[in-house]
Amino acid sequence: MKTIVTHIGPDLDAIVSIWLVKKFYPEWLEADIAFVPAGQTYKGLPPDDNPDVMHVDTGYGKYDHHKEEKNTCAASLVYDDIKKEFGAETALERLVALVNDVDHFREAFFPDPTNDFWDLGLPALIDGWRLIYADNPIRIVTVGMECIDGVYKMFQNKVWAEKDIKEKAIPFDTRWGKGFGIETTNDEVVHLGQKMGYVVVLRKDPRKGYLRVKALPKDEIDLTPVFEALKAKDPGATWYLHQSKHMILNGSTKNPDMKPTTLSLHDIIELVKKEVS
Repeated sequence: MKTIVTHIGPDLDAIVSIWLVKKFYPEWLEADIAFVPAGQTYKGLPPDDNPDVMHVDTGYGKYDHHKEEKNTCAASLVYDDIKKEFGAETALERLVALVNDVDHFREAFFPDPTNDFWDLGLPALIDGWRLIYADNPIRIVTVGMECIDGVYKMFQNKVWAEKDIKEKAIPFDTRWGKGFGIETTNDEVVHLGQKMGYVVVLRKDPRKGYLRVKALPKDEIDLTPVFEALKAKDPGATWYLHQSKHMILNGSTKNPDMKPTTLSLHDIIELVKKEVS
């Protein structure tokens, strides 16, 4: 039976290292996880001699960065080997780079680092779990890896959204600032576009025909005129104006009975421009 070994009180670097091994090396998927005091090895044996035992973030072996002063971490060392075998992936590169920053406590240099917002992030959660489950490190690793599954998926969506916005977005002007329309199945373009500073983003799903119009949550923005114009232009579709007046939905996973619009993306952009210019 294969065994992955890391230190007691596993941190983000240790958890992501184990996650990488299990995700990209099928023969290690069912491997047991063992814990040793930081820096030590499994049963006191050399860290890299047994092909069925892999040490990460401990033991001063192949996947332990503590043996030298370099800008790296255990997850980066594991990923380097994955990259050699399977090739580089942008989402994974960025995820591992962030893990490396956290492992070197560079979050101290993040914008407004004492803001409570950061305490909702995974590094803070792991710190909390290490206090709550100090005697149950396997639970920390198991829950942490499930979280990383979700984080990795969102990194992939973000990279895809960046590409779609660059290649497919159709920009337009509003009285509140820049907006764009786009046809894609990736809803992350809406969130990312607004974080990039676009005040209004509209996305049409080319597969289902659904439309989403979303504005930044500013008091001066009211999408009611756009909502009324869309209803008048396509009365057969199902339209919903959020009570904030910042979002219009035509189609939703929360309401499968909604009827998609027959309007083209071009028609919708022209309608929106007319109402908000």
